[in-house]
This record gives sequence, structure tokens and C-alpha cells, in this order.
Amino acid sequence: MMSYNIKWIIPTLRAPSSLWKWASTITMVAVGLFSKILIKLLNKSKIHNRHIISNLLEKRDKSRPLVTVSNHHSCFDDPGIWGTLGLKHLLRPSKMRWSLAAHDICFTRAQHSYFFSLGKCVPVVRGAGVYQDAVDFMIEKLGKGDWVHIFPEGKVNMTKEYIRLKWGVGRMIFESPIPPIVVPIWHVGMDDVLPNEPPYVLRLWKNLTFNYGEPIDTTDMVRALKAQNASDEEARKHITDFLQERLQELKIETEALHAQHFKLKS
Repeated sequence: MMSYNIKWIIPTLRAPSSLWKWASTITMVAVGLFSKILIKLLNKSKIHNRHIISNLLEKRDKSRPLVTVSNHHSCFDDPGIWGTLGLKHLLRPSKMRWSLAAHDICFTRAQHSYFFSLGKCVPVVRGAGVYQDAVDFMIEKLGKGDWVHIFPEGKVNMTKEYIRLKWGVGRMIFESPIPPIVVPIWHVGMDDVLPNEPPYVLRLWKNLTFNYGEPIDTTDMVRALKAQNASDEEARKHITDFLQERLQELKIETEALHAQHFKLKS
């Protein structure tokens, strides 16, 4: 299938009209509430350390950007993960995340393009590297103190094996006008709610675990890299490798919590 022409999306998101903002608000609230009902009421969820993300959404300085990074096991991870948030956050779409979404999956038709862009998703072209419009746009958003969410594996990891993270996350953090706070997230069970094999139908009463890791202030790391005159490539690699280690540590912790809570065999 030929991809729908998506060149208009990022310019529109940079300067949205009042009508666009209104439609985006409706989309974000509706999807957020649906996700919360599905994750919290129609499945069995255990959420660890939600206070971390709640405190950052409520109390961080308005100029301080936030980056969240997580594993990617299902096409419902976003918006599903955000079903863990409180209602007061879901009902304030202007404070919700911006997210990268694969252009060849989410933006192949006009109606899909409108829906995902109204949901604050930005089309990223896989294989186009770290220097592309979507990454530039996210750096602009970080410069305004916004929240950006990234699936740094770069695809749905259906095998759940170790995948090297993409360096785009390293570029965003290194080039953000203000070094962001980064929160790693690991979740277990989302591919049971929306399997990666047909029929692609949402399922109920599955066991889910979500774990928010300790926030990472990247200020010292970024300053040190710049003081060392690290090249852009060296900086991207260093930051991405650091996040990979944190996510792997969180993976082990979360899987143990999941097994303990739901009394699963390892």
C-alpha cells in the first residue's frame, strides 16, 4: 500500500488552529478514558511507582522537559500505558505526551493520519536516521518544556529479545535546549491485551504490570559530554547506552514483580 502523503502534519502541529486544538482535546480525552477503563477495570493491573510520573506531571518546573522511554511489546502500548495515569492528567491533554509513531503503520491513510496526529503522535520514518523532521520536531517540543514519549527499540519487539536502542533518543536528550528529566518505564502483559497475531482484537482479564523507574536528571551527563567535546555521535551513543542499561535493570525488576504479584512460574 502506498503511504498517504503526510508532509502537512508537522507544519500543522507546529501552528495548530483553534479547531485543531479543540478536536485534539476531544481525541486525547476520549482515548485516554478508553485506555483507563480497559487497563484498570477490564484487566488485572498492578502499577508500581505511579507517584513518580504523577509528581513530575504536577510539580516539575514548566520549562523543564520530560522524556519517558519504555519497552514496546504491543501496538496498544501507547495509549495503553497511559491508562495508568490519574484522571486529572488524562483530562488535561495539553500536558500529555507527544509520541513518535511509525509512518508506515499509523499514517498510511488520510483518516488514520488525522486520528493519530490529533492524538499528538508524530510520524517517524524508520530507516531515515536521527536527522529527520519528526526528531527535529520533538527537540522543539522539549525546548518548550513538553513531555515526549519514545519507544527507543524502534519497533514492536514481538520476540522480547534484546534489541539495541535507536540513537534518536540520544540525539533528543543531547540537543534539547534544556536537559530533560528521563523516566524509564517497563510493562509486562500488554501483548496479551492486544496480541501481535491475528485476530487483532483487544482481550480482557489479562494480568498486567507497569513499573515507573526512578527519574534521571540528565543535566550532569549532558554537561560532561559537552565539556569533553564529545562528538554528536559519541554523545548519542553514550546516552543511549546508559538508557539501555537502565531499561534492562527495570525489565528484570518488573518481571520479578509481575511473577510475584500474579504468582506466575518464572
